[in-house]
Amino acid sequence: MNFLSIFDVIGPNMIGPSSSHTAGAVSMALLTRKMCPAPVSKVIFTLYGSFAKTYRGHGTDRALLGGILGFATDDERIRDSFEWAKKENVIYEYVIDEKTPAEHPNTADIDVECTNGYRLLVRGESIGGGKVKIVRINNIDVEFTGEYSTLIVKQTDKPGTVAHITQCLSHHNVNIAFMRLFREDKGADAYTVVESDEQIPNDILDEIKNNENVHELMLIEI
Repeated sequence: MNFLSIFDVIGPNMIGPSSSHTAGAVSMALLTRKMCPAPVSKVIFTLYGSFAKTYRGHGTDRALLGGILGFATDDERIRDSFEWAKKENVIYEYVIDEKTPAEHPNTADIDVECTNGYRLLVRGESIGGGKVKIVRINNIDVEFTGEYSTLIVKQTDKPGTVAHITQCLSHHNVNIAFMRLFREDKGADAYTVVESDEQIPNDILDEIKNNENVHELMLIEI
């Protein structure tokens, strides 16, 4: 049996009319922004399900853009996201897809290009009460919420790579809440996602990088 907390009922502190369509949209875009190694220069939002139908009326368009600009759910600048994007030279576009089925009705793909040329494609779901799940990174299915300090390791799925990551975490006394491997196929590209109750230290990144099968690291701080 799943129990609801009072925060699930009343939702987060937020700007906008809907915890799912506004606060959740901000959160998934903000998580995407935190995964980027440089400021965002261009973003394309593809909206599915109820997001596609009500994105203007519920402020989902402003919310997604505000999250990509780095605004939190209660940041009053969300109301003026379009103006802030113009000030920060961020190009944005909304694509409405009412034909492609999505597993969750509040789903968005966020295709980001950073100022250093880095590209990232993230799919997020707003699951209610302002909470979200990231369910895809660069066409690999994943799952994490951003409620924990989260380390994402892009790697080649080779023997010993996960053990190397685990050893580095142990060396830095990181208490692992969840750790999962997501991959395209055996021996192909994969993501290890580590979630911890405590802050994962930045100095662990160089140690984890010291493996030929590790290609990229993202650290989402709480």
